[in-house]
Amino acid sequence: MEQLKHECGVALVRLLKPQSYYEQKYGTQSYALNKLYLMMEKQHNRGQEGAGIACVDMNAPVGTEYMFREKALGKDAITKIFDLITPEWTKAQLFMGHLRYSTTGKSGLQYVHPFLRRNNWRAKNLCLCGNFNMTNINEVFQFLTAQGQSPRIFSDSYITLELMGHRLDREVERLFAEAKEQGLEGTDITDYIDNHVEMTNVLKTTMNHYDGGYVMCGMTGSGEMFAVRDPWGIRPAFFYRDDEIIALASERPVLQTTFNLQVDDIQELQPGQALIVHRNGDFKLEQVLGDSPFKYSACSFERIYFSRGSDSDIYQERKRLGEQLTPAISCAIDGDIDHTVFSYIPNTAEVAYYGMTDGFRRQGFNVRTEKVVWKDIKLRTFITDNSERNDLAAHVYDISYGSLKPYQDNLVIIDDSIVRGTTLRESIFKILDRLHPKKIVMVSSSPQIRYPDYYGIDMSSLEELCAFRAAVALIKERGLEQIINEVYQACKEHPEEANHVRAIYEPFTVEEINRKIVEILCPEGMQAPIELVYQSIEGLHYACPNHPGDWYFTGHYPTSGGIRLCNMAFVDYVEKNYK
Repeated sequence: MEQLKHECGVALVRLLKPQSYYEQKYGTQSYALNKLYLMMEKQHNRGQEGAGIACVDMNAPVGTEYMFREKALGKDAITKIFDLITPEWTKAQLFMGHLRYSTTGKSGLQYVHPFLRRNNWRAKNLCLCGNFNMTNINEVFQFLTAQGQSPRIFSDSYITLELMGHRLDREVERLFAEAKEQGLEGTDITDYIDNHVEMTNVLKTTMNHYDGGYVMCGMTGSGEMFAVRDPWGIRPAFFYRDDEIIALASERPVLQTTFNLQVDDIQELQPGQALIVHRNGDFKLEQVLGDSPFKYSACSFERIYFSRGSDSDIYQERKRLGEQLTPAISCAIDGDIDHTVFSYIPNTAEVAYYGMTDGFRRQGFNVRTEKVVWKDIKLRTFITDNSERNDLAAHVYDISYGSLKPYQDNLVIIDDSIVRGTTLRESIFKILDRLHPKKIVMVSSSPQIRYPDYYGIDMSSLEELCAFRAAVALIKERGLEQIINEVYQACKEHPEEANHVRAIYEPFTVEEINRKIVEILCPEGMQAPIELVYQSIEGLHYACPNHPGDWYFTGHYPTSGGIRLCNMAFVDYVEKNYK
């Protein structure tokens, strides 16, 4: 319902045969580009602020371009960039695509991936894109500047490009020295370097500096291609390989659809693992990070919300999320199934809705289902007056009139998550009240979101989370303000020791916070009573057993950077509101 932005989607394609092979077999010079386009369109859900593509032609003659890149902004960015492609692109062997959602507040074409670092040595040219958010970018920036570098832009993308570029330079210089020791001269040295670049060395000495969630993808002008996943497994990546191509994407169904594959044909890149393709096409999986005790923390929000529900595992997980809410829902409506209509907020909650209704049917109930809510219009930007804008925003959703019996039927309506609550307050509750339900039971297939995310989801402020606002309101009501001061002091003095913000929630039950959230979000003049039903933490882990990352619900951040940023967010909150 409340759109969360997520950074980002990646796509890689590496041809393993001569171009003539694909022309003869598939009847087109654009086989790889067609596949890249399809992979990007199938990941449009992961980024709609901008897109970029790049390629490398290892056979381009000296004195001609061999690395190409196009970037564009807007929801139609994919179409824009593919319209700009020239015939030179069809001669390339390495292809990269990226879709961007900004989670840093920085926007504009200069922040759209891929990023390109130029050099007259092919092996020193580096092109990068990624699905990532780094929590310790200040420390990495200081590391770079201490070596004498001066990055032009302060962002995790550019700083990563400069750090990895620096390590790539050192790798090339190592090979230059080796070639000289072997008595090579001139272009023989260049050939030796191009054929012996070891990206494992570059990745091990680059990515060990980072704290955060990422899948980092890149290629060099000499023809190296790679993708590396963070050692906690926070961000996902999947790949496929046969004797014709190697392809990687952020989501498994993308590869299945693009290349007509079965689930078992595709592998998941493991935490701390790098997929590396040498310029000659040799392929290897290398564990570049993982010596330290990293806690496996694959993001559960990928399963609840971000990734496409067409994935076979995700589809079943979302159904389980809905099904196991049936006891709590039954309690909320006092067991009165006969006088209850079940529905959902379009569109990502639809699968959880199927699980919820199937769960009741398996218990022998004949549930009544309706499509009560419709996603109707988008707010037009030419409305500049705040009151008019708010009024229009309240009508983004519409309802099916006559879908329930006024004052007799309960309405149970499920969504994937409740983050800020703004859309509930300004739109959903108001418009549902027009149906005059006896009671509205608002169901979230995920638990209460209590903490910001710092690994790629745009919820970095505590104050915007309705669960946090509810907990603080309860603290004030009950005269427990000393908790705020104690947590503030602990966050200020020991920001990396532990997540001190968890103490804000400890005095209260989930049900107490639920009731306070209802008070905060209930619009003035609302007639129907509202009750919130959230997924439990235990239910989440039962439904998504292979994705234990739950820091936005529990505060258990997998990295020290996440802990520090959460504590500092509380410091910022207190200093803004109490100082």
